[in-house]
Amino acid sequence: MIKDGYQIEMPDDWLKVGNMFELRRDEYAKEVRFGGHVRFERNPETGKDEFIQEDFESVLAIPYDMPIIGYGNHVVNTLRIWDAEPITEFRLESFDRGDYHKAVEQRNLAKNIVDVLYPNDNHYAGKELRLKQQYFFISASIQALIAKYKRENGGPEADVRKLYEKVVIQMNDTHPTVAVPELMHQLIDVEGLNWEEAWDVTTKTCAYTNHTIMSEALEKWPIDLFSKLLPRIYQIVQEIDKRFVKKVREMYPGNEQKVKKMAILYDGQVRMANMAIVAGFSVNGVARLHTDILKHQELKDFYEMMPEKFNNKTNGITQRRFLAHGNPLLAAWITKHIGDGWITDLSQIAEIKPLIEDDKARAEFMQIKYENKVRLAKYIKEHNGIDVDPRSIFDVQVKRLHEYKRQFLNILHVMYLYNQIKEHPEMQFYPRTFIFGAKAAAGYQRAKETIKLINSVAEVINNDRSINGKIKVVFIEDYRVSNAELIFAAADVSEQISTASKEASGTGNMKFMLNGAPTLGTMDGANVEIVEEVGIENAFIFGLSSEEVINYENNGGYNPTDIYFNDWELKRVVDQLMDGTYAHGNHEMYKNLYNSLLNTQCTNKADTYFILKDFRSYAEAQKRVEEAYRDSERWARMAMLQTACCGKFSSDRTIEEYVEDIWKLKKVKVPYEA
Repeated sequence: MIKDGYQIEMPDDWLKVGNMFELRRDEYAKEVRFGGHVRFERNPETGKDEFIQEDFESVLAIPYDMPIIGYGNHVVNTLRIWDAEPITEFRLESFDRGDYHKAVEQRNLAKNIVDVLYPNDNHYAGKELRLKQQYFFISASIQALIAKYKRENGGPEADVRKLYEKVVIQMNDTHPTVAVPELMHQLIDVEGLNWEEAWDVTTKTCAYTNHTIMSEALEKWPIDLFSKLLPRIYQIVQEIDKRFVKKVREMYPGNEQKVKKMAILYDGQVRMANMAIVAGFSVNGVARLHTDILKHQELKDFYEMMPEKFNNKTNGITQRRFLAHGNPLLAAWITKHIGDGWITDLSQIAEIKPLIEDDKARAEFMQIKYENKVRLAKYIKEHNGIDVDPRSIFDVQVKRLHEYKRQFLNILHVMYLYNQIKEHPEMQFYPRTFIFGAKAAAGYQRAKETIKLINSVAEVINNDRSINGKIKVVFIEDYRVSNAELIFAAADVSEQISTASKEASGTGNMKFMLNGAPTLGTMDGANVEIVEEVGIENAFIFGLSSEEVINYENNGGYNPTDIYFNDWELKRVVDQLMDGTYAHGNHEMYKNLYNSLLNTQCTNKADTYFILKDFRSYAEAQKRVEEAYRDSERWARMAMLQTACCGKFSSDRTIEEYVEDIWKLKKVKVPYEA
């Protein structure tokens, strides 16, 4: 929720009355262990080394199966989710000794694991809980998949050395990459395979999707925490690292820089992305530009050593949610003209292209957009108490709040426009409604300060009658899929303004495109591929290229004060962060944001995300937006072309590429009799 302009996190007790669509499966419960120590012994009967975890804490992972119904194909899959319960609810002997905490220790551990997703990890306890959560879900899932494989392939005597013939573990970013050593643990310590056999299975079973370019977002764990919480898993990571480093040194003798960059264990940390790449048989990015940057910048050393692993799978979205369900007016209009085949094959939506030349069709398309804007305006009035004009340009940026996504740039530009209108009330200006929607991570202070700034600017501008409603600013509270559907359908302009080279792909850009909103953005992530589909003349591109950003970063950044002192209009906007204009006279409220732009003592480099560097280019692109919107026929053509050209960006296409290139699945035709 938003209180006094600040984001306030609130618990969502969504299971307090249960969930009628899930089925509890106690028969498949699994034990998950934490902590303790590992004892080594040699089995006298088999001669094999055995590693026994002792003095551990454990919880029971209880599976629930939720039905996932296919669209019109008579197939129901199941999504498995896990709850944590204590193995022993209450230890009477501990209670009798007066050790009341020990008496309920397992119950508290189980409750903590599943109570809060993504706990704040700015402190040790938060990091520990995050790692516990990750291992809990991974260990339970891997135990379950091995058990299912054995049930379906011969029972207890099934040959787990062939697991990879039936199973692929697609590690979605670094959060689940503890799956690598956990699978090794299960294969060696439970199933009795030797190291080489287990490693062969693991490296043929695990694949890795990278979702971030920024090295600081590639997950790392302190070795002291990791080894204490997961002692046996850490032993396995040590062995994986030792063998891999040996291989690196053999391939690159004397090059310790390679070891420094590629080792899994280095500088007191477990580097999860490195482990995922070492163990995965496939490593993919999620947009072509993203994958190229991974190969030639962030993961260059791995790509040079094992290029055959790397491939691209550009993200997609589901048209069934974000058009058929979220925008029923437009969906019905498309179906009226070309049939409903687009619902399961989005490439068919290109058949509306000839309608772009039809005056009546353009008028209908834009009327639908207007009606969706009226619908969103009603939502804004009900939830924000703000009157917005559906005839104004709905300029929208909705996405996770992060500095590289540059909501800060957007709101600085709004402040700049407000200054222009105040100083030149006679200036020609098409009314704008700037709509933001975002959530910041609980511990991400600068992101939360940006939310406060947006709301503060909104308070000032929306209550200034002298500008006659030329600008309105709205921050959508509790941004989520249900209100996103209203927003995407109503947007005129899609703000995709991340610092070039920082956005892996983006999918909001695709949702806006699907609903007929041209992109205002940098050539970053999937924006590049969107522009290829619609043509650069049908987008509003600005700012540094990814190559230019990377070149600046490799050479120490740039000096933002050169811009600050030579652009007095921009300087005035930046100074308003400190002069109390948007803080009821408080000169300290936005000092941190101000310092992030200019003060090198506050950050390693000033203006890390090139906000001032790109500001003028962004402002010029915004002028081009207004110019295009004033030409109603041109804008209608541009908007319709977005929808007509979005066929590539369906998740159906994305998943098909995973199926064919990574998972190698055989298609199954499901017989059905009505």
